[in-house]
Parts: sequence; structure tokens; C-alpha cells
Amino acid sequence: MSNPEITQRDLRARSREIMDAVEHGQSFTVTRDGHRIGELIPLRRRRRFVSRQEFAAMSRNAPEVDLAAFRADQGTAADHKASSAYEQ
Repeated sequence: MSNPEITQRDLRARSREIMDAVEHGQSFTVTRDGHRIGELIPLRRRRRFVSRQEFAAMSRNAPEVDLAAFRADQGTAADHKASSAYEQ
């Protein structure tokens, strides 16, 4: 499903109305001289809080972690000697 198209002139004339719509989740494709030139899309808002119940529900589908493999990977990363690319 494509976004509604609005002309550059329409954007200029109805900017408050269009920006209010973007703020409420609507996206638009902006055109100039009949050519698509850009998109107005709402910013994704990051949630800062996840309830315990929601976290538990999401965690039920998470893959199991092989602790031995995880510890081995961590050990390998810690033992790795950093060398400069210029010394090679």
C-alpha cells in the first residue's frame, strides 16, 4: 500500500494539517512537477518501559542459550590480542 501523494505546493499551503497527520502516524509521498521527490514519515518512538508480563511473553519465544558456548566465546574475545592493522 503506497502513501498518499501530496504536491510541494500542497505541503506548503497545508503544512500544519499535514504535519499533524504525520504526528499521528500518517505517511506521505511528496511530489514536484509530477515526480516523487521524498517521503514524510513519522519517527518511530521508542518505548522506555516494558511490563514484566510483556517481557515474559516475549521471552517465551526466545531461543535457549548454550551457556558453555557463550562462555567459550567470551573467553576467546577476552584472550584476543588486538593488533594494529598497520603493524601487519
